[in-house]
Amino acid sequence: MTDSIDVKTNWLDPQTLNDVRGQVPLVYVDAVPVRVNDMGEVTHVGMLLRQAPDGSISRTVVSGRVLLGERIREAILRHLEKDLGPLALPRVPLEPAPFTVVEYFPDPSISGFHDPRHHAVSLAYVVPVSGDCQPTQQALDLGWFTPTQATSEQMVKEMTSGHDRLVRLALASVGQLP
Repeated sequence: MTDSIDVKTNWLDPQTLNDVRGQVPLVYVDAVPVRVNDMGEVTHVGMLLRQAPDGSISRTVVSGRVLLGERIREAILRHLEKDLGPLALPRVPLEPAPFTVVEYFPDPSISGFHDPRHHAVSLAYVVPVSGDCQPTQQALDLGWFTPTQATSEQMVKEMTSGHDRLVRLALASVGQLP
């Protein structure tokens, strides 16, 4: 078993990960990147255009696994850098507190959050970024949307996995839900 654990890169080899996914929920983080004005109010929400776990191309927030031995803050920063680039300059508190906990299930009717691969429990955060964000190879595009645009019917149609609901919850948690 020790040959299949790599805590610095993939955590588990692909076959072991598939076996684990079928038996236990995995811990994830979801990060909703935002731009804020001088008063600390959210002015824009950053959403990636990428291939979702179900194979569709859709708008999503930053999301990914927490690795064995990794602190939550480190996981948030790692995924933000991976998706937004090293110059995003996220402002993550030393002891981040999630605005909600999301449960993803293979069956979308259970919670409204869907991941066809497994059951995952995700801690969700709103993260202000102030730097130059450039989508990396993991994403096709990065768009910045006002709260009204981010919750519009058109944007809801572009999102899968329940991320439209997650964006609304994120905006509500900071008092910016239109």
